[in-house]
Amino acid sequence: MRAKRLSPADLALWRAFTAEISPLFGHERPPAPPEPPAPASAAPVQVAPTPVKPARPAPPPEIRVGEVPGGLDRKRWAALRRGDMRAERTLDLHGRRAAEAHLVFRAFLHRAAAEGIRTVTVVTGKGPQPEGGILQRELPHWLNDPDMRPLVLGAAHPHPTNSGAVNLLLRRRRTNRG
Repeated sequence: MRAKRLSPADLALWRAFTAEISPLFGHERPPAPPEPPAPASAAPVQVAPTPVKPARPAPPPEIRVGEVPGGLDRKRWAALRRGDMRAERTLDLHGRRAAEAHLVFRAFLHRAAAEGIRTVTVVTGKGPQPEGGILQRELPHWLNDPDMRPLVLGAAHPHPTNSGAVNLLLRRRRTNRG
């Protein structure tokens, strides 16, 4: 079997690695590889600059129903959690299939955000207990869709015993002022 020959780069790396190691008695260090000849026409190589991509803003944090979101003061969070913030719009999803409810929810939330509405209530219903209904289980996933997360600031049940409704505090709409 023929032994593999190491490339000059591998030999140089090995020599650098073993530079401070003294060989065993009766052994010698392998000879240094010859320097590669310089190219005859050593024209400077121009490297094209790589385009710098603009940094994308970090996505908003994940929305969890009943957890205090960052950037919201305690007074406003308590009002949302207790149901003291009057909902400007309400969406009742009772009796809808999950796919239809998802589409209606998305349209409702986008429309509310476009109109500058700050608080909405989404009624999913409690569903069969103890695990709850499909809409109740799916709503947190819908809130964390990539195009929904930037719209919602916080989500809370309006009363500890009412898990069939969720109050949502929508983010303020950003306006470009020039």
